[in-house]
Amino acid sequence: MPKLKTKSGAKKRFKLTATGKLKAGVAGKRHRLISHNSKYIRQQRGTKVMSSSDKKTIMTYLPYGL
Repeated sequence: MPKLKTKSGAKKRFKLTATGKLKAGVAGKRHRLISHNSKYIRQQRGTKVMSSSDKKTIMTYLPYGL
């Protein structure tokens, strides 16, 4: 069997935590922030842990993990 390729975009965007959860940056914090209120901007800081249903999909893009 040939080796499976990893999706290049996925390996750049996601990291695994020590407990095996999937961590990703939050969308919506690059530009057009003047139209959002300060609560939204504050909550978009840092990274978020992906849901388990999203993790199943994303891990198909990373056949050998991260």
